[in-house]
Amino acid sequence: MKKERNVSAKSTNRSTKTTIIQTGNGLQNGQNKCPKCGSTDISLNPKTGNLRCNFCRYEFAEEKLEDFSSDLSKLEGQMIGSGVQDRILDTNDIITLKCTSCGAEVVIDTREVTQARCHWCRNTLSIQEQIPNGSIPDMVLPFHVTKMEAQKEIEKFVGKRKFFAHPQFQKEFTTENIMGVYFPYMVIDENAHASFIGEGEQFVRSYVRGNNQNQMVYYDADLYHVEREFDLTISDLTLESKKDRLDGTKANQTNNVINAIMPFDIENAVKWNANYLKGYTSERRDTNIDELKDFVEIQSKDIARFAASETLKQYDRGVRWENEEFQMKGQEWKAAYLPVWLYSYQQEKNQEKILHYVAVNARTKEVMGSVPIHYPKLLIVSFFLELIGIFLMFTVDFDYSFLFATIGFFYYFVIWNRYRNKSERHHYEKETKTEMKNIRKVDRFIQRERNLSNATIRGANYQDVSNQSFAEKIKKTFYQD
Repeated sequence: MKKERNVSAKSTNRSTKTTIIQTGNGLQNGQNKCPKCGSTDISLNPKTGNLRCNFCRYEFAEEKLEDFSSDLSKLEGQMIGSGVQDRILDTNDIITLKCTSCGAEVVIDTREVTQARCHWCRNTLSIQEQIPNGSIPDMVLPFHVTKMEAQKEIEKFVGKRKFFAHPQFQKEFTTENIMGVYFPYMVIDENAHASFIGEGEQFVRSYVRGNNQNQMVYYDADLYHVEREFDLTISDLTLESKKDRLDGTKANQTNNVINAIMPFDIENAVKWNANYLKGYTSERRDTNIDELKDFVEIQSKDIARFAASETLKQYDRGVRWENEEFQMKGQEWKAAYLPVWLYSYQQEKNQEKILHYVAVNARTKEVMGSVPIHYPKLLIVSFFLELIGIFLMFTVDFDYSFLFATIGFFYYFVIWNRYRNKSERHHYEKETKTEMKNIRKVDRFIQRERNLSNATIRGANYQDVSNQSFAEKIKKTFYQD
């Protein structure tokens, strides 16, 4: 039997040259007028995704922000949008604008809003120029799902989890207080080269040995030396740019559910215009590129590994990579505001406050959330099922009757995971758009292995993800064993 080997993983970056692309829409701070009638009373029409003048009802939209490079496969070095530049911490967040209609001065705190009404003439004044405090991105993806539609999705999600929901939560639950929020993200396009070397196994046959009390299943498999090398472009890799959401391990928050409602249709994002935010709240980013590069590198390697796995379908017992190399040739970074409908509930438990969220992707209606659990009720039901399982273990003639004794524990874990969803995340390794070119394959037969006791190759890692949840790791281990 082959011994499990350590995997050697390398990554390199060919160039650190940075080119800054100006992404501003050319508008100046102050009045942003309707192109038809000149009114400044403009807001988003979520049904169409366009801006609409609330005076003459004319609809218009900003143009889309295209990729900086027309061909990602030729991308070299690092290109960033002007909204991605490092934040300057001592930037004055308070900006005073002069109304061009009446001459009054209006103060805007860019930490909170990007628009304000003139208190004399009621015209709307907007922050359009990019300021280096992280509050103005390169692009924005408009809301498409209405508040009423989001309320229905949240009510449906919570309604399926009422039985074990905490009584206090059921009493206080209402979707009237949900908020539309633009969260800050980084969107990254990449041009890379990947190389993998290892071994794969193909199933030949299985057979049973031993007597009735001690039977074992054994396998024969063909062992191959496997190599995959290819160029890879990655489009619209999306990463949170708020520190508190990059850390999904906090026990008193369930903000991983916001990550789980991705992906967004980034290709429909438009250039920044403050009017898209009217009627919604927003957060500004608090990270720079240097703080996010490690996350991007880890996720990019995972994406490359899953791209390679698409060429390995003949290895039905899996592949064990022993050497992985990932070379980054070029990157594009853009800062974006992406739309989310958010319901939040604060639960007080043992003098500790836990924030529960239910989030709806305001483009696709994808919903995920956390619902407070009434643990006494769940424990009673699980204990009752455990008693039934123990009874079945002693009364049912079954080779694996001991498994009945785990029914109560298994039920508890399944319900807890269904209500809390702590293991839910964005499956970027599968859901990010990629294109492989110049693929080089090596599949060389080594030998036939006999009398193997494991159902899959030992040390299979061809579909590993660096930030796998605990539930995903348990599932993988159970499958391999």
